[in-house]
Amino acid sequence: AVAQRLHAQNLSCHVLSKEDYAVRMFEKLIWICSFMVVGASHGGCTVGEVCQEHRSQLSEVISELAGVCSATQGVTFGPHLTERLCSYGMSVAHFPTAVKEFEWRNGFFYNISENAIASGKDDPAPLHSELLKAMNVLA
Repeated sequence: AVAQRLHAQNLSCHVLSKEDYAVRMFEKLIWICSFMVVGASHGGCTVGEVCQEHRSQLSEVISELAGVCSATQGVTFGPHLTERLCSYGMSVAHFPTAVKEFEWRNGFFYNISENAIASGKDDPAPLHSELLKAMNVLA
């Protein structure tokens, strides 16, 4: 009903399946968490600098976080996730980086890591956890 009303006014509206919505939602979460933790760990450099100067580390964090989402939420990401996220990152290349709103951003992944470790399993996102610990942002 909402999509029809928007289309009637020549406005764009994409109706997604639950699965497609989940993929996009987690891609956005992975973007903000990975770019901010990598950038903040390098003195708060810009999003563009994260893409250009810290791409290898960024790619590793993206891979870890995508793996967490796949394992815990059943989300399957398409190919070239790092490239897609960097493409968006370059469109906002001037944005600064900082770890903020920890509880519902990076905290989502860190809590999964803590629970895995507490149950005797390996940390599914060790680099992500290491960067957070090194920045002393854990409360």
